[in-house]
Amino acid sequence: VEMKELVEEIVKALVDNPEEVNILETGGNKAVIYEVKVDKTDIGKVIGKEGRIANAMRTIISAAAKKQGKRALLQIIED
Repeated sequence: VEMKELVEEIVKALVDNPEEVNILETGGNKAVIYEVKVDKTDIGKVIGKEGRIANAMRTIISAAAKKQGKRALLQIIED
């Protein structure tokens, strides 16, 4: 499974407006940054109370990236 697809599947499962989910992947050989944009009404669902959901997603993505010898960062972008 490609990392971007993994991030997209997780985020789309959390939100009420999955069609508004936009994931931008930037980076190089060793590090990748995933910028997640969602509808304004869904931002709380992606972050979670005290950032718990966002931190859980970061843990999953980081672990999956380590298996590929990379480092991954997840950023949630608010418009």
